[in-house]
Amino acid sequence: MTASTAVPGRHDIEAVLARHIVARSVYVGPPLIALFWVTSGWDGALASAIGLGIVVVNFLVTGWALSIAARHSLALYHAAALFGFFLRLGLITLAMVVAVSLVELDRLALGLTAVVSYLALLTWEAVAMVKGDEKELEWS
Repeated sequence: MTASTAVPGRHDIEAVLARHIVARSVYVGPPLIALFWVTSGWDGALASAIGLGIVVVNFLVTGWALSIAARHSLALYHAAALFGFFLRLGLITLAMVVAVSLVELDRLALGLTAVVSYLALLTWEAVAMVKGDEKELEWS
């Protein structure tokens, strides 16, 4: 399916999933930021917020890239999903290294927030999909 022959009313499912994940970051982020604020002060809270921001941007880019790839071909979608995963992990790492080199950040808070928030948000979305909580994504 190409962009010119897109199905009318078709959702960009991947982008919708990314927006759901980003919306849930409002619940996952503050406890992590508060935890690192208590344990490491403002430096820890800032690093935690930056780590969460990196993860949120990663999910948005993922949804956007997969939605565009899905409009063009199944092979491109598969390539974007497989190779894009490794590319995005590399970009997360690069973003964290650049952030730490530009600003003095609590590396532990940055890294733990990125890993915990990534896994928590991904798990939360997967559970919501399995339970059928995402009604706007149903095809029927």
